[in-house]
Amino acid sequence: MYSPSPAAAADSVPRPRAVAIVGAGPKGIGVLERLCASAPELLGGQRFTVHLVDPYPPGPGRIWRHDQSPLLMMNSKARDVTMFTDDTVLCEGPVRPGPTLAEWTEQVRDGTLTAEIDPGLRAELNGATPASFHTRRLQSAYLRWCYERVIATCPESIDVRVHTAEAVDLTEGPGGEQLVWLGDRPEPLRVDVVVLTVGHLDAHADEAGQALTRFARRHGLRYLPPTYTADADLSAIRPAEPVLVRGIGLAFIDLMTLLTEGRGGRFETAPDGRLTYVRSGAEPELYVGSRRGVPYRPKIDYRLLGVPAELPRFFGPTEIDALAARPGPIRFWTDLWPLIAKELGWGYYTELFTAHPERVQMRFADFGAHYADLAWASDELRRLVRKAVPRAADRFDPMDLDGPLARAIAADADAMAAGVRDHIEDVLARCGDDAFSADLGAVGAMLSVFRQLPRAVATGKLDAKSQAVDVDGWWFGFFSYMGSGPPRVRLDELLALERAGVVSFVGPDMWSEPDEQRGVFIGGSRKSPGTFTATTLIDARLPAPDVTRTTNPIVRALHARGQLGEESLAMDGAGQRTGRIHTSGIDGQLFDAAGVVHPRRFALGPHTSLRVAGAFSRPRTNALGFRENDRVARQILRALSAAPAAEKSETRSGDQ
Repeated sequence: MYSPSPAAAADSVPRPRAVAIVGAGPKGIGVLERLCASAPELLGGQRFTVHLVDPYPPGPGRIWRHDQSPLLMMNSKARDVTMFTDDTVLCEGPVRPGPTLAEWTEQVRDGTLTAEIDPGLRAELNGATPASFHTRRLQSAYLRWCYERVIATCPESIDVRVHTAEAVDLTEGPGGEQLVWLGDRPEPLRVDVVVLTVGHLDAHADEAGQALTRFARRHGLRYLPPTYTADADLSAIRPAEPVLVRGIGLAFIDLMTLLTEGRGGRFETAPDGRLTYVRSGAEPELYVGSRRGVPYRPKIDYRLLGVPAELPRFFGPTEIDALAARPGPIRFWTDLWPLIAKELGWGYYTELFTAHPERVQMRFADFGAHYADLAWASDELRRLVRKAVPRAADRFDPMDLDGPLARAIAADADAMAAGVRDHIEDVLARCGDDAFSADLGAVGAMLSVFRQLPRAVATGKLDAKSQAVDVDGWWFGFFSYMGSGPPRVRLDELLALERAGVVSFVGPDMWSEPDEQRGVFIGGSRKSPGTFTATTLIDARLPAPDVTRTTNPIVRALHARGQLGEESLAMDGAGQRTGRIHTSGIDGQLFDAAGVVHPRRFALGPHTSLRVAGAFSRPRTNALGFRENDRVARQILRALSAAPAAEKSETRSGDQ
C-alpha cells in the first residue's frame, strides 16, 4: 500500500513497526523489493512502514535522475542491466523475476508494458536493441518503472512513504528507537531499523586539493576537484580556455561530452565514413592525460564465438579456502595474482582455441591439461604458450594490457599524441572485430574474479597493503580499464575532437603542478619533453571513499560521534584507513568506531566494506548485489518481528 500524502496521525494511535531506507536510488529500491518479497514469510500479516528518504526521485535517485543532460550515456549494454532476481540468484528470499533493461524497452515499445516515457525519449526507445547503450534519461525511466512495480506488488501489510528530503542525522531514543532527522522538518522519523544506501560519497577536497584551490583563487584560475561530472559547474570555463585534465576514464568522457556537444558542437560523418566534429566556438581546449595516458578500452561489440570457459577454474572457493587455511597472511601479488592471472588467461585461451583454432597449434584439451598443471609466469607456461600460440599478438599478457604505452618514449609532444592516437585506433579496431573475441573471454574471466574476491576479503587474512593498495587500487583500476569502459562511439568522438584541435593527448605518466611565478597550471608527460599550460585544472574522477571528508550530512554526523566506523586494516603494526564505511560485508551490518555492530543499523553501497563491481547487476550471474540486498532485508524483517510496537505514532505532516 502506497501513501503519497499521509495526513497527520493522532498521537493515541500506536506507531507500527518501521524501517527507514536513507537513499532511494537503485540500491535502496533493491532493498525495498527484497523487503516486500520476504515480508509475508517472515512477518506474516504484521504491518510495518518503510520510509524512503531521498531529495531525488525514488528509483533513479541522484545519479540516474531524469534531470541531467540528455547527452550522457550508460556504459553498460541494455541486455546487461537488470533490477530483478532470477533463478541463478542463491538467496533465502523468494525470486521475483522482472525485465532487464533490454526486455523492458522492447515491451514498452510493443505495448506489453505501460510506462511513462518522456516524448524526447521516443526515438531512442524505438531504435533500442539489446546491445544499445542507452542514455541515462532512458535508464531513469526504467528505474522509475521498477520502483512503481515494487510499489504495485507490495503486500498490503507494508506502508511505503516517500520523504523528498535529505537525512541530516541519526540518533537513538529510549529502548533503541532510531530517530532519523530530516532537513525539512523539526520532528524525526521514529523507526526500528535504518539502512543507509547513500551511494558514492561526495567529499571535501583533501589537503592537496585545498592547496590547489587556494592557488587558483590567488591567481584568478579554476580548479575542479573530483566530483560526479553531471553535477559539476562548468559554466566558468571559457571558450578556447586551456584546460588541463587529470584522468581519461569515464568521468572524463562525460566532461568531454558536456564541454563539446553540450555547448552546441556536433559530430558529422564524412564521405569517407570518418567522424568529424563541427565546432560551436564555445569549446575550451582540453589537454588530457593520466598514468596510462589512454582512455578505458571501449565495450566490445561482439559476443563470444567459442565454448564458454569453465569459470571459476583457478580462482574460486576451493583455491581461496586453501590460501586461508595456510599460516600467515594472504598477499595479493604472491598469493592471489598468480591465480587471478591464470584465471584471466583461461578465459582468454578458451575462446582463442575454441573460436579460432586456425591460430593455434595444439588441441585445446591438451593445452588445457598442461595449462592447469603449470604456475602462472613460470618458464614452463611460457614455453607451452609459445608452442601452442605461434603469433605473439595472440598471446595473453595482462601487464602489457595494463600499460600499453609503458615503454613509449617520444621525441616531442606531437609524437606522444600520435602514439596515444594510434593506440585508440587499434583498440577500436579490436573491439569491433570478432577475430579478437579472445579479449572478451578475458573480460568474462575478470567478472568471475570480481565475484570471488569478496570471499578472499572475508577470510580476514588479506594483508592491509594487498587490500588497500593492490585490490582497491591497482586491481579495481585494471578491471575498470579493461571491462568498464565507455561505448565505442565515445572513443570515435574523442578522436574526432583531437583531429579538430579541441582535445590534445598529453600521454602516459602525466605530471602537473601549479606554477606560482607564472600564475598558471602546468603539466606534461614524463615520457616526452614539452609542457602544457592551462588556466583551469580538472581532476576528472569520482572522489575516493573517505568518511572523514564526506559532505553527506548523516554519514558525517554519525562518524563524528563515533557511531559510524571507518574501515581500518592492520598494516605494519598500525591501522591503515581505507575511508570506507565499516560494515560486516555481505550482511551490511554497521560497525561503530570501536568495532561494535549496531543491531538496528545497516549500510550498503560502493563506499562500504563490500566491494561490488558495477552500478547494476547482470542477469543470470548470481549477482552479489542481489544476494546482499536479500540478506540485509531478511535481517531487517527479523529485527522488526522482534521489536515491540512503539506506544505512539510519529507526526507525519512533514512527509512528501
